[in-house]
Amino acid sequence: MSPKETAENTLKRFVFSNHLAERELDRIEAENDIDLNRDHRRLAAEEDYYPQIEQSIRAEAATMAPHYEVFYSLERTIRGLIVDTLKAAEGEAWWASGRVLPAIRSSAEALQQAEIDKAVTPRSDHPIDYTTFGELSQLMTSNWDLFDQTFSSKKAVERVMASLNTLRGPIAHCSPLAEDEIVRLRLSVRDWYRLQE
Repeated sequence: MSPKETAENTLKRFVFSNHLAERELDRIEAENDIDLNRDHRRLAAEEDYYPQIEQSIRAEAATMAPHYEVFYSLERTIRGLIVDTLKAAEGEAWWASGRVLPAIRSSAEALQQAEIDKAVTPRSDHPIDYTTFGELSQLMTSNWDLFDQTFSSKKAVERVMASLNTLRGPIAHCSPLAEDEIVRLRLSVRDWYRLQE
């Protein structure tokens, strides 16, 4: 791993750790009903969207929001890593280079076309943003010759990605995470970054 890649990974871990610390402060404030005068919480409270929604559901949503934010950030980071790695190897046309399995490419392109056909604002101009989380794992393992310098073990990447994919379900489908699964999420995120050391 080059010094630049090592510095980037260190910076990513720092930003992610800082984000986790902020979420933990949010939890402490909520559990203890205290305000540490952190502006982002006050601004969110001032915006009262849809007052018809029950307070218990809002409270549950507030409890789940940090987990969504962590997963969103992690998934965007993983997508970026894949794009950067494949682009470095194949250039700007990496998506059509043969590095992307045909089933993944056609599935993503079909979803992209479906959004166009529905006349909604496309979520992205990049086809990778139309892949599933499971397909992200396939993109890395099917191109292991490019990712073996970033990660310590292909089997470990598959295991951690499978664990993260399982945890993604309740987060993405608006179900609360059990306390054990919150711990598992934290450990899986740590495992992901440990694979890159």
